[in-house]
Amino acid sequence: MLQQRKSFNQQIIKSTNHQIKMALDKYGIAKRIAQELKDGMYVNLGIGIPTLVANFIPAGMTVILQSENGILGMGPYPVEEEIDADLINAGKETVTVIKGGAFFDSAESFGMIRAGKIDLTVLGAMEVSDKGDIANWKIPGKMVKGMGGAMDLVASAKNIIVAMQHTNPKGESKLLSGCTLPLTGLACVKKVVTDLAVIDITPVGFLLRETAPGVSIEEVKAKTSGRLIIADDVKEMVV
Repeated sequence: MLQQRKSFNQQIIKSTNHQIKMALDKYGIAKRIAQELKDGMYVNLGIGIPTLVANFIPAGMTVILQSENGILGMGPYPVEEEIDADLINAGKETVTVIKGGAFFDSAESFGMIRAGKIDLTVLGAMEVSDKGDIANWKIPGKMVKGMGGAMDLVASAKNIIVAMQHTNPKGESKLLSGCTLPLTGLACVKKVVTDLAVIDITPVGFLLRETAPGVSIEEVKAKTSGRLIIADDVKEMVV
Protein backbone atom coordinates (compact mmCIF):
# COMPACT_ATOMS: atom_id res chain seq x y z
CA MET A 1 0.00 0.00 0.00
CA LEU A 2 1.37 3.37 -0.98
CA GLN A 3 1.07 5.94 1.78
CA GLN A 4 3.11 8.91 0.60
CA ARG A 5 2.69 10.89 -2.61
CA LYS A 6 6.39 11.80 -2.56
CA SER A 7 7.32 8.14 -2.60
CA PHE A 8 4.55 7.55 -5.13
CA ASN A 9 5.99 10.17 -7.49
CA GLN A 10 9.43 8.60 -7.25
CA GLN A 11 7.89 5.28 -8.20
CA ILE A 12 6.25 6.91 -11.21
CA ILE A 13 9.52 8.38 -12.44
CA LYS A 14 11.17 4.97 -12.23
CA SER A 15 8.11 3.37 -13.80
CA THR A 16 8.06 5.82 -16.72
CA ASN A 17 11.73 5.20 -17.50
CA HIS A 18 11.19 1.46 -17.24
CA GLN A 19 8.22 1.51 -19.61
CA ILE A 20 10.38 2.58 -22.55
CA LYS A 21 11.45 -1.01 -23.09
CA MET A 22 8.82 -3.05 -21.28
CA ALA A 23 5.12 -3.52 -20.65
CA LEU A 24 3.36 -1.27 -18.16
CA ASP A 25 3.52 -1.79 -14.42
CA LYS A 26 0.53 -1.11 -12.14
CA TYR A 27 1.19 2.64 -12.08
CA GLY A 28 1.27 2.79 -15.87
CA ILE A 29 -2.02 0.91 -16.08
CA ALA A 30 -3.63 3.34 -13.62
CA LYS A 31 -2.22 6.34 -15.49
CA ARG A 32 -3.66 5.10 -18.79
CA ILE A 33 -7.08 4.49 -17.25
CA ALA A 34 -7.07 8.04 -15.87
CA GLN A 35 -7.20 9.20 -19.49
CA GLU A 36 -10.72 7.72 -19.68
CA LEU A 37 -12.04 10.10 -17.02
CA LYS A 38 -14.20 13.05 -17.98
CA ASP A 39 -15.00 16.24 -16.12
CA GLY A 40 -17.97 15.86 -13.77
CA MET A 41 -17.86 12.06 -13.58
CA TYR A 42 -18.81 10.10 -10.46
CA VAL A 43 -16.37 7.20 -10.28
CA ASN A 44 -15.93 4.14 -8.06
CA LEU A 45 -12.44 2.64 -7.85
CA GLY A 46 -12.01 -0.99 -6.87
CA ILE A 47 -9.29 -2.51 -4.69
CA GLY A 48 -5.76 -2.88 -6.07
CA ILE A 49 -4.60 -1.17 -9.27
CA PRO A 50 -7.86 0.83 -9.63
CA THR A 51 -7.22 2.77 -6.40
CA LEU A 52 -4.04 4.21 -7.96
CA VAL A 53 -6.14 6.04 -10.57
CA ALA A 54 -6.94 8.68 -7.92
CA ASN A 55 -3.36 9.96 -8.15
CA PHE A 56 -3.55 10.56 -11.91
CA ILE A 57 -6.72 12.64 -12.29
CA PRO A 58 -5.76 15.41 -14.75
CA ALA A 59 -5.17 18.85 -13.26
CA GLY A 60 -8.22 21.08 -13.52
CA MET A 61 -10.63 18.17 -13.95
CA THR A 62 -13.38 17.59 -11.39
CA VAL A 63 -13.98 13.89 -10.79
CA ILE A 64 -15.91 12.77 -7.70
CA LEU A 65 -14.63 9.46 -6.34
CA GLN A 66 -17.10 7.29 -4.44
CA SER A 67 -16.26 4.48 -2.02
CA GLU A 68 -18.89 1.93 -1.11
CA ASN A 69 -18.02 2.14 2.59
CA GLY A 70 -19.58 5.62 2.59
CA ILE A 71 -17.36 8.35 1.13
CA LEU A 72 -18.13 10.75 -1.71
CA GLY A 73 -15.21 12.95 -2.70
CA MET A 74 -12.09 10.87 -2.05
CA GLY A 75 -8.78 12.45 -2.90
CA PRO A 76 -5.32 10.98 -3.61
CA TYR A 77 -3.31 8.88 -1.17
CA PRO A 78 -2.15 10.95 1.83
CA VAL A 79 1.37 12.15 2.50
CA GLU A 80 2.66 11.15 5.93
CA GLU A 81 1.41 14.22 7.77
CA GLU A 82 -2.10 13.78 6.31
CA ILE A 83 -2.62 10.17 7.39
CA ASP A 84 -5.77 9.61 9.45
CA ALA A 85 -6.24 5.97 10.49
CA ASP A 86 -10.00 6.50 10.73
CA LEU A 87 -10.31 7.72 7.14
CA ILE A 88 -10.18 4.65 4.92
CA ASN A 89 -11.61 3.41 1.63
CA ALA A 90 -13.38 0.11 1.02
CA GLY A 91 -9.99 -1.61 0.72
CA LYS A 92 -8.98 -0.48 4.24
CA GLU A 93 -6.38 1.93 2.82
CA THR A 94 -5.98 5.41 4.30
CA VAL A 95 -7.19 8.12 1.94
CA THR A 96 -7.80 11.85 1.76
CA VAL A 97 -11.05 13.71 1.10
CA ILE A 98 -11.41 16.73 -1.16
CA LYS A 99 -13.16 19.95 -0.15
CA GLY A 100 -16.90 19.31 -0.02
CA GLY A 101 -16.50 15.56 0.53
CA ALA A 102 -19.30 13.73 2.35
CA PHE A 103 -19.65 10.72 4.64
CA PHE A 104 -22.68 8.42 5.02
CA ASP A 105 -23.55 4.84 5.84
CA SER A 106 -22.97 1.94 3.47
CA ALA A 107 -26.72 1.48 2.88
CA GLU A 108 -26.92 4.95 1.34
CA SER A 109 -23.71 4.30 -0.58
CA PHE A 110 -25.10 1.15 -2.16
CA GLY A 111 -28.33 3.01 -2.84
CA MET A 112 -26.30 5.36 -5.04
CA ILE A 113 -24.68 2.42 -6.81
CA ARG A 114 -27.90 0.47 -7.36
CA ALA A 115 -29.71 3.58 -8.59
CA GLY A 116 -27.15 3.96 -11.39
CA LYS A 117 -25.63 7.17 -10.06
CA ILE A 118 -22.06 6.00 -10.73
CA ASP A 119 -20.81 6.92 -14.21
CA LEU A 120 -17.74 4.69 -14.21
CA THR A 121 -16.44 1.78 -12.18
CA VAL A 122 -12.82 0.65 -12.42
CA LEU A 123 -12.26 -2.88 -11.16
CA GLY A 124 -9.50 -5.43 -10.97
CA ALA A 125 -10.16 -8.91 -12.30
CA MET A 126 -8.78 -12.43 -12.34
CA GLU A 127 -10.47 -13.21 -15.66
CA VAL A 128 -12.46 -11.38 -18.35
CA SER A 129 -14.22 -13.09 -21.26
CA ASP A 130 -14.49 -11.79 -24.82
CA LYS A 131 -18.21 -11.29 -24.14
CA GLY A 132 -17.50 -8.89 -21.28
CA ASP A 133 -18.05 -11.33 -18.42
CA ILE A 134 -15.92 -10.73 -15.33
CA ALA A 135 -14.62 -12.99 -12.57
CA ASN A 136 -12.98 -10.98 -9.80
CA TRP A 137 -14.03 -12.19 -6.40
CA LYS A 138 -13.17 -15.83 -5.73
CA ILE A 139 -10.69 -18.58 -6.53
CA PRO A 140 -12.14 -21.97 -5.53
CA GLY A 141 -10.37 -23.45 -2.54
CA LYS A 142 -9.09 -20.10 -1.26
CA MET A 143 -10.61 -18.32 1.72
CA VAL A 144 -12.48 -15.12 0.88
CA LYS A 145 -14.42 -12.76 3.13
CA GLY A 146 -17.15 -12.28 0.56
CA MET A 147 -17.95 -10.59 -2.71
CA GLY A 148 -18.07 -7.12 -1.18
CA GLY A 149 -19.56 -4.50 -3.49
CA ALA A 150 -18.40 -6.06 -6.75
CA MET A 151 -21.73 -7.64 -7.77
CA ASP A 152 -23.68 -4.43 -7.19
CA LEU A 153 -21.08 -2.39 -9.08
CA VAL A 154 -21.02 -4.60 -12.18
CA ALA A 155 -24.82 -4.76 -12.24
CA SER A 156 -25.40 -1.02 -11.91
CA ALA A 157 -22.51 1.08 -13.22
CA LYS A 158 -22.99 2.82 -16.57
CA ASN A 159 -19.47 1.93 -17.67
CA ILE A 160 -16.97 -0.64 -16.39
CA ILE A 161 -13.25 -0.66 -17.12
CA VAL A 162 -11.05 -3.49 -15.89
CA ALA A 163 -7.45 -2.92 -14.79
CA MET A 164 -5.44 -6.14 -14.76
CA GLN A 165 -2.34 -8.04 -15.76
CA HIS A 166 -2.74 -9.69 -19.16
CA THR A 167 -1.55 -13.08 -17.89
CA ASN A 168 -1.51 -14.90 -14.56
CA PRO A 169 1.70 -15.85 -12.67
CA LYS A 170 1.93 -19.02 -14.80
CA GLY A 171 1.93 -16.95 -17.98
CA GLU A 172 -1.59 -18.07 -18.93
CA SER A 173 -3.98 -15.60 -20.51
CA LYS A 174 -6.56 -13.91 -18.30
CA LEU A 175 -8.50 -12.72 -21.37
CA LEU A 176 -10.52 -15.78 -22.31
CA SER A 177 -13.32 -17.03 -24.52
CA GLY A 178 -15.14 -17.95 -21.31
CA CYS A 179 -14.29 -17.39 -17.64
CA THR A 180 -13.36 -20.48 -15.64
CA LEU A 181 -13.68 -18.86 -12.20
CA PRO A 182 -16.96 -17.98 -10.44
CA LEU A 183 -18.53 -15.04 -12.26
CA THR A 184 -19.17 -11.63 -10.75
CA GLY A 185 -21.16 -10.28 -13.69
CA LEU A 186 -22.23 -11.10 -17.24
CA ALA A 187 -21.56 -8.99 -20.36
CA CYS A 188 -20.81 -5.87 -18.32
CA VAL A 189 -17.18 -4.93 -19.03
CA LYS A 190 -16.69 -2.29 -21.72
CA LYS A 191 -12.89 -1.92 -21.77
CA VAL A 192 -9.80 -3.69 -20.42
CA VAL A 193 -6.47 -2.00 -19.75
CA THR A 194 -3.62 -4.42 -19.10
CA ASP A 195 0.14 -4.22 -18.87
CA LEU A 196 0.20 -5.03 -22.60
CA ALA A 197 -2.79 -3.38 -24.24
CA VAL A 198 -6.00 -1.36 -24.28
CA ILE A 199 -8.83 -3.58 -25.48
CA ASP A 200 -12.51 -2.80 -26.08
CA ILE A 201 -15.21 -5.43 -25.60
CA THR A 202 -17.38 -5.70 -28.72
CA PRO A 203 -20.18 -8.06 -29.85
CA VAL A 204 -17.57 -10.01 -31.86
CA GLY A 205 -14.88 -10.22 -29.17
CA PHE A 206 -11.87 -8.31 -27.92
CA LEU A 207 -10.86 -5.35 -30.10
CA LEU A 208 -7.22 -4.31 -29.76
CA ARG A 209 -6.96 -0.52 -29.72
CA GLU A 210 -3.53 0.22 -28.23
CA THR A 211 -0.35 -1.60 -27.30
CA ALA A 212 1.96 -0.69 -24.41
CA PRO A 213 5.32 0.87 -25.25
CA GLY A 214 7.64 -1.82 -26.60
CA VAL A 215 4.85 -4.41 -26.92
CA SER A 216 4.04 -5.86 -30.34
CA ILE A 217 0.66 -6.85 -31.73
CA GLU A 218 2.01 -10.38 -32.07
CA GLU A 219 2.74 -10.56 -28.33
CA VAL A 220 -0.79 -9.43 -27.50
CA LYS A 221 -2.17 -12.07 -29.88
CA ALA A 222 -0.05 -14.80 -28.30
CA LYS A 223 -1.19 -13.90 -24.79
CA THR A 224 -4.91 -13.52 -25.51
CA SER A 225 -6.98 -16.71 -25.46
CA GLY A 226 -10.33 -15.18 -26.37
CA ARG A 227 -11.43 -13.89 -29.77
CA LEU A 228 -9.19 -10.97 -30.69
CA ILE A 229 -9.81 -8.50 -33.52
CA ILE A 230 -7.05 -6.08 -34.49
CA ALA A 231 -8.25 -2.53 -35.15
CA ASP A 232 -7.06 -0.91 -38.37
CA ASP A 233 -5.57 1.98 -36.43
CA VAL A 234 -3.83 0.29 -33.49
CA LYS A 235 -1.51 2.79 -31.81
CA GLU A 236 1.03 2.81 -29.03
CA MET A 237 -0.23 3.96 -25.63
CA VAL A 238 0.75 7.39 -24.43
CA VAL A 239 1.26 7.26 -20.65
